[in-house]
Amino acid sequence: MDELHHECGIAAVYHLPGAASVLGPVQGPQHVSRLMSRMLLDLQNRGQLAAGLASFNPQREKLLDTYKQIGTVIEAFRLNQKAKYESIMEEFAGPAAIGHVRYATCGATDRSYAQPFERHHGCKWKWFAFAFNGQLANFAELRNELLTQTDYHLTRNIDTEVIMHYLSHELSKWGDDRPDLVEVFRNLSRKFDGAYNLVFLNAMGDMVVLRDPNGFRPLCFAQDGNLFAAASESVALFNLGFKDVRSLEPGEMILVQDGEIRHERVALRQTPTHCFFEWIYFANVASTLDDRSVYLTRAALGQELAKQELQLGKVPLDSDTIVVPVPDTGKAAADAMAFALGIPSVEGLIRNRYIGRTFIEGQNRAERVQLKYTPLREVLNGKRVLLIEDTIVRSTTMKTLLHDLRERGGAREIHVRVACPPIIAPCFYGVDMSTVRELFAPRFMHGSRITEAEQKAMALELEADSLFYLPLEAVARCIGLDASRLCRGCLTGKYPTSTGEQLYQLSLRNHNGSVNGRTYELAAATPHT
Repeated sequence: MDELHHECGIAAVYHLPGAASVLGPVQGPQHVSRLMSRMLLDLQNRGQLAAGLASFNPQREKLLDTYKQIGTVIEAFRLNQKAKYESIMEEFAGPAAIGHVRYATCGATDRSYAQPFERHHGCKWKWFAFAFNGQLANFAELRNELLTQTDYHLTRNIDTEVIMHYLSHELSKWGDDRPDLVEVFRNLSRKFDGAYNLVFLNAMGDMVVLRDPNGFRPLCFAQDGNLFAAASESVALFNLGFKDVRSLEPGEMILVQDGEIRHERVALRQTPTHCFFEWIYFANVASTLDDRSVYLTRAALGQELAKQELQLGKVPLDSDTIVVPVPDTGKAAADAMAFALGIPSVEGLIRNRYIGRTFIEGQNRAERVQLKYTPLREVLNGKRVLLIEDTIVRSTTMKTLLHDLRERGGAREIHVRVACPPIIAPCFYGVDMSTVRELFAPRFMHGSRITEAEQKAMALELEADSLFYLPLEAVARCIGLDASRLCRGCLTGKYPTSTGEQLYQLSLRNHNGSVNGRTYELAAATPHT
């Protein structure tokens, strides 16, 4: 499908010494790890390929132990098989745990790529597990640097393993002394370029929750009495019962050590560049990210689309015209747009949420669309449809979807309205679009601003009656943040980090070339200039 994905979702939970929190599990602090599967369920939108946790328990022979499996959270933790679920929870019980849900922008789909990653060691502070969300833009450079060192070998071509080796290297610098984890992660922040929210847990019971200096991906935390928790999105914490949920500052880490919680800065303050896609596409609509509501942002996008529709005056807004969202992320924008225009917003497309990913990917494009979406002929027949899509990236299934709306749904006209500006450049910070050639808009656009003629050509290609995108300026306005505080690299071709700029130039050079592969992979074989 054309859906975008990124790596991934992370969570952490810790019950500090003392009386059990009212938010904790009924079995007591030693079973706080049970909360992890609940948290990961609320982060399932961020990854459905694999799920796992690593827990610490000083009363267990395996002080640190990791469980992970391929599949959704329900599948991985056997939530629909009570006896097996209880067995997993008992074996991995502990007062502290970190967790992860994965979608792979790179790497294989087998269990060895699932997170958390654990590194065993006889020394307790060198025995650790970690999970991360994002993508290191300078992955190729870091990987090559490792491989030039004596006897280093990497078994996976992914940045998770690179991070593990750099973590191990930093910890080894302390010899026989217990490391200062603030200094360890401060040193790593000087090496890493890109998006790397991270949770870390070692066999001493030390926990680290860290957000990268740019704050590309969201990361929230909360504390209630002795219970501390953190997650990629606020909804995972609100649903546990936490009331005061806050965003971790970019370049900041939380250290849980020796029964205390400390906030430490690991990088100098800078203007954050939050990924705008989090609000308009990726995040759970119930979440609040960096004090900005996802739902209200998407509703504001719909209001902007309504203003643009009235200015264009292309489509009659009469009783034959309806607004139809492409489910699910287009619904809030569609509802707000329809309300502003005074016409109905209806569910003319029903999404099947119960199709297994492996099954649907085994079909051809037309079958995938038909399996995933059912047009309602009773709603669409003879209607003029304003189809609200949150974004168009590759367009590989949009044409098939429009054909289905006409042939199976009976729509008379289909006018596509996109609640996002055109995607003209790749992402190097964790979204699975890393080359220019895979994108739809650059095939038609000849400048940084899309013209009406270019949108007309796009509509012709998709076999839509018309197509219009949201203007670039609307993104920051709808989120409620200044444009300087957002990463809009995929909309502008201007990136907030130096490696991002270098990778974009490399992608442009290969746009019309014969070399295939992700830009990260091309960078590994390209000398730096």
